[in-house]
Amino acid sequence: MPWLQVRFAITPDQAETYEDALLEVGAVSVTFMDAEDQPIFEPDLGTTPLWSHTHLLALFEADTDANAVYAHLQLLTDAELPEHHAEVIADQDWERSWMDGFQPMRFGQRLWIVPSWHAAPEPDAVNLLLDPGLAFGTGTHPTTALCLEWLDGQNLLDCSVIDFGCGSGILAIAALLLGAPHAVGTDIDIQAIEASRDNAGRNGIDPARFPLYLPEDMPQQPADVVVANILAGPLVALAPQIISLVKPGGRLALSGILAEQAEDVRRAYAEAFDLDPTADKDGWVRISGVRR
Repeated sequence: MPWLQVRFAITPDQAETYEDALLEVGAVSVTFMDAEDQPIFEPDLGTTPLWSHTHLLALFEADTDANAVYAHLQLLTDAELPEHHAEVIADQDWERSWMDGFQPMRFGQRLWIVPSWHAAPEPDAVNLLLDPGLAFGTGTHPTTALCLEWLDGQNLLDCSVIDFGCGSGILAIAALLLGAPHAVGTDIDIQAIEASRDNAGRNGIDPARFPLYLPEDMPQQPADVVVANILAGPLVALAPQIISLVKPGGRLALSGILAEQAEDVRRAYAEAFDLDPTADKDGWVRISGVRR
């Protein structure tokens, strides 16, 4: 069936008021959207920031009277309504539409990331089965793509790997499928640990080859290859720890870094590594090198 969609242009301080009011007048869902393509990077812990210009979208059953909704909202908020617009939208298979947005993706020469509902485009390639989920890292973000392309170009045979901030486990699992015999994953989020474990199982990875740890429990055993796709701030703050996890002669790849943050991160690792030229994709960068 069709739906009535009401859109409001709000500021962050109006969000809670209008979300509560819309649900009270019968909205079946409320969604916040960025109104100006304004990314939010590295929010403070414990916060859920909104964009300075936000669109709030509320769905109602199709026979809802938009003017009645507006009148009730004014009574509940005791204020003039923000800029608003209503339209009737056709129903669709939302799950099918969402699934269609994720197609198999190729990284480098050998590696494909394949959602479970798709056949592998190249059955004889290295195919990593991964569905979008809560944990960061499905290959769609430039930082993940940069790391996957780097891993695809490495000789990982006989190499131990650490995925520092493993998220979905995509980088460690890719390394294992590309030939690494053993990889360690660590993350501060227990949901990420569970997602990594589930994704490893979906790809037939023996748990003994991919142990997962919270940071405080991880053995401090250096590896041949370390990948850390987190954020620039933590990469700088944790540089001594990350450096200590790379064997002499070992390789390191760092991402989650905006182009304007690259020099700060490079400085934090320059004394310990012979660094490669910075690689970039869509305003994000990867910094890699070999431990001296």
